Amino acid sequence: MKPVILDVDTGIELIGLTTCFGNGSIENTTRNTLVVLEQLGKSVPVYTGADKPLSRPPKTFPTHVHGEDGLGNRVEKALVMEAESEGAVDFIINQVKQRPHEITIVAVGPLTNLALAVQKEPEIVSLVKEVVIMGGAVFVRGNVTPYSEANTYADPHAAECMFSSGLPVTVVGLDVTMKTLLPHAVLADWRAAGRKVSDFFADMTSFYMQAYEAFHPGIGGCALHDPLAVGVVIDPSFVKKEKWNVKVVLEGEEMGRTVALSEGEPKIQVCTQVDADRFLNHFLNRLF
Repeated sequence: MKPVILDVDTGIELIGLTTCFGNGSIENTTRNTLVVLEQLGKSVPVYTGADKPLSRPPKTFPTHVHGEDGLGNRVEKALVMEAESEGAVDFIINQVKQRPHEITIVAVGPLTNLALAVQKEPEIVSLVKEVVIMGGAVFVRGNVTPYSEANTYADPHAAECMFSSGLPVTVVGLDVTMKTLLPHAVLADWRAAGRKVSDFFADMTSFYMQAYEAFHPGIGGCALHDPLAVGVVIDPSFVKKEKWNVKVVLEGEEMGRTVALSEGEPKIQVCTQVDADRFLNHFLNRLF
């Protein structure tokens, strides 16, 4: 079993979910993580994390993309589950120190929690097995500005901290995630399953696909950004990687831009190709 911490703004031994601002406020993303776990009937501890970027002022949340509640306006009931009292940053530090060279961290939101953990306990850099990040647009254009991907734009200082930290980082950015596609037609299959959880995910995904279509007319679905990052942890052969020294622009019009340099250290792994069809089959075969 591969012990994994999933750092989210919402197979493997998932030992904890840590939340961060991103697609919504920290209150919403923590609640949404608990809502999804309840829908799935799963019990995984959830740890509340950062509510704002390291340095820059927080931006407005993309309610037009993910809904007012961050889940396509599908949150309807009071929660039974609660988040843990321990904060996300301390949880990450404690787990890494207790299980040196074992923990994989999958970060699919802004990288603030990880940056705060490294700043608080720099020794964990040498103790983490790997960090897989959904973020960046190294060789392609951005999705929130012409230069920047949403997660790195949300907290570019945290991204720069991660890329320059010496951590064993793999970047699963728009270079590969935009080559994946969850087609709209699968939503009918999910609804045909006749289960409450499949209806929940179909409705939530439908809202996202409608927003996605506004940015990518005629795409007929949505890219599987965050799922691909998790998929790379499960099966690294889904992608091909190259080693680059990646820097993040921290000011001006290009803030959040991820720039690949052949010179300099540290080098991190940047995903540049993906077996999109095989990954989609893997993803669909494991739902519900």
